[in-house]
Amino acid sequence: MNQKERMLSGMPYLAWLDGLEEERRECACKLYEFNSLPPTERDRLPALLKSLLGKTGETIWIEPPFRCDYGAGIEIGENFYANYNLTVLDCAKVTIGANVQIGPNVSIYTAGHPIHPLSRSSGYEYALPITIGDNVWIGGSSVVLPGVTIGDNAVIGAGSVVSKDIPPNRVAIGNPCRATREITEDDLYRLYKDQKFDEESLEDLKGYLRGI
Repeated sequence: MNQKERMLSGMPYLAWLDGLEEERRECACKLYEFNSLPPTERDRLPALLKSLLGKTGETIWIEPPFRCDYGAGIEIGENFYANYNLTVLDCAKVTIGANVQIGPNVSIYTAGHPIHPLSRSSGYEYALPITIGDNVWIGGSSVVLPGVTIGDNAVIGAGSVVSKDIPPNRVAIGNPCRATREITEDDLYRLYKDQKFDEESLEDLKGYLRGI
């Protein structure tokens, strides 16, 4: 079993052997083009993302700059948006559902290193897959750690460190991130805390809801 096969199977691996370093360099070249596009050529961003990532929906947008290790390990569903400074360490598979929104400065880490300094200095590392369900919103400056699953419709509060699975339909926040309450029908017309949609936007929202 070569080092890439070990990496993808969750076993300890060495990241500079068996072509892994070359794959990261190829990804870095694509990212350089993506992150260096002038504002007048931003219409090229979706096509560049589709050539970089393993799988995407038709509608995808990531605000530059964006960083990842391989690109091929990332699968994203339809209607995806991520704000500035998204970092994805996709040494293991990262699966993201449809209608997901990600705030600025979010980091998604499948990779980790041994706890003990002597084993860590050997160069061995590991990677565990991350799954993010449909209709998830991850607030700015949050971190998602190896092996985590975030359920459908969950909201992750800004600045959270997600080290354990988050159930569907929950608001979760903190370090470590914990589910604080269930998302209910009462949230449908609420914007933030006690702030609700005004009359004009409420009618527009109801029209949108009738159409889906």
